[in-house]
Amino acid sequence: MSLDHILLGLLREPATGYDLKNAFSDTVRHFWSAELSQIYPTLKRLEQRRMLRSRLEPSPKGPNRRVYTLTDEGRDELLRWLRGGPVVGTERFAYLAQLYFMDAVGDIDETRAFMTALRDHLSRWLAQLWAVERDVIATYGDAPERYSDAGFHHFAALRMGIHSIGSKVAWCNETLAAIDRRPAGARGAASAPHDEPREQQEDPS
Repeated sequence: MSLDHILLGLLREPATGYDLKNAFSDTVRHFWSAELSQIYPTLKRLEQRRMLRSRLEPSPKGPNRRVYTLTDEGRDELLRWLRGGPVVGTERFAYLAQLYFMDAVGDIDETRAFMTALRDHLSRWLAQLWAVERDVIATYGDAPERYSDAGFHHFAALRMGIHSIGSKVAWCNETLAAIDRRPAGARGAASAPHDEPREQQEDPS
């Protein structure tokens, strides 16, 4: 999955770059994030590839705004991506890479602080998703099978975000509990699961 396809999906309705940034913040942030510094160059590239077109429109306040619209070529590319089957194996989590190498710090208290900060961040994120879910249910009811086509698919993606972030919060709590159970001086006492077994030394006798 690429930012190109996310923008093509969001631009089924005309939007400005600022509108798109708000969409990332408000609707799709549980599975994709992007800053304006990434959005605008991608929009320009997609327009050069004739997947988008843009026009200047008067703004209610300030200078004119540039509005982007999906072209037939862009719509065809979006459908090709959607019909190509699930795109898996592309997820990357920087915090897991940090945790993987955290033993280089040599201080389990720093690992505890790291995991606590991560848990707090994820917990806030989860609370935001729960708030969105409550708003959706309050507005459209608690039977997603009766939602509109767009509403149904958006709610399914939201529920996956809730499950995903919720499981990460549970993992943080599990890891913090394991840290608290570690005996003093346990660093390096046992091989990690990925370590290769050492050859048994021969008895010198």
